[in-house]
Amino acid sequence: MFEVIFWLSVLIIFYTYAGYSMLIVALAAVFRRPVSRRDIEPKVTFLITAYNEEKSIAAKLEDTLGLDYPGGKLEVIVASDGSTDRTDEIVGTFRDRGVILHRVEGRVGKTETQNQAVRVARGEIIIFSDATTRYSRDAIRKIVRNYADQRVGAVSGRYEYVNPTGAAVGTGTVLFWKYENLIKRLQTRIQTITGCCGCIYSVRRELYEPLPRDIISDLVEPLKILEKGFRIAFEPEAVAYEETTETSKEEFSMRVRVISRGMNGLWYMRKLFNPLRYGFVSFQLLSHKVLRWMIPFLLPLLLLSNLFLVGKPFYTIFLVGQALFYVGAFLGYLLDRLGKRARIFALPLYYCVVNAASVAALIRTIRGKKAVVWETVRQ
Repeated sequence: MFEVIFWLSVLIIFYTYAGYSMLIVALAAVFRRPVSRRDIEPKVTFLITAYNEEKSIAAKLEDTLGLDYPGGKLEVIVASDGSTDRTDEIVGTFRDRGVILHRVEGRVGKTETQNQAVRVARGEIIIFSDATTRYSRDAIRKIVRNYADQRVGAVSGRYEYVNPTGAAVGTGTVLFWKYENLIKRLQTRIQTITGCCGCIYSVRRELYEPLPRDIISDLVEPLKILEKGFRIAFEPEAVAYEETTETSKEEFSMRVRVISRGMNGLWYMRKLFNPLRYGFVSFQLLSHKVLRWMIPFLLPLLLLSNLFLVGKPFYTIFLVGQALFYVGAFLGYLLDRLGKRARIFALPLYYCVVNAASVAALIRTIRGKKAVVWETVRQ
């Protein structure tokens, strides 16, 4: 029995992190449905959602206004979710350069703030961004060229995380997103991705659907568009630069919020798990989302079953490997608490933080707690 539990856990964990990506590589080599990209210049609304971003918003607007896209076809809107600092005042100083402030009262959260701002947007394409994100200069052009393909309803850019302090958890984030970007690139070659990068994604305005305020928009909005029969494209040359979190505590808190909203979002869109109607989409959501959230419950089973199998050389070596991995994560956590940098422990620390966050997020979801508003972390 313990061997069955051990090997079943190993197989599911291996499939989730390696087998799925290997399968996607194989499928991408056989089933190719390339996006028909062509340089076009539609009217674009660049929508920045902000809450108390007085330290970042001016630099963000300078960065946005310096992007390579015709000024007459670029509308810049800052949607302020009831900011109580100088964010709105600073945005007002850019009024003569065409920047529009759309203030939403009542602290309604990011999704509802976007809902209200999209109603006043005039662009054919809406690009969603955060106040702390910097874009590659040609990012808008790279995004909109995908909309030359009428089958495309939404486009995600690529995260490029930077880790200026060398924090171990930040190094783990950088490595994780390199893996994520590879998966998204391959999924697009086959047919579609299922979720977008929240700081750099876009939709056709005519397809945008207002969402409940407790639903994570960069996951569910693309899924709504998939439901309507359109593709979601990944554009690797449209890059958003974002700094990683600096401590495991910050990363854990952020991951709990994101994962719990993701769980609520997939429950909201649970009809997509019907493989008879949404075959490839269902397969992606199960393999790339749901199984990941199951991993922290398989890890204890793997460890416990391994303990009962010690005696045979293979199982003993495997147990030693697990022990070293968790010791590395613990040492990484201790050093992180002391403000020390130890990249050698980056992967085990990040892996354990993310899986612990999945457990906390599931508990939060079961209890019915929903994250609507957000707090500014990076200053």
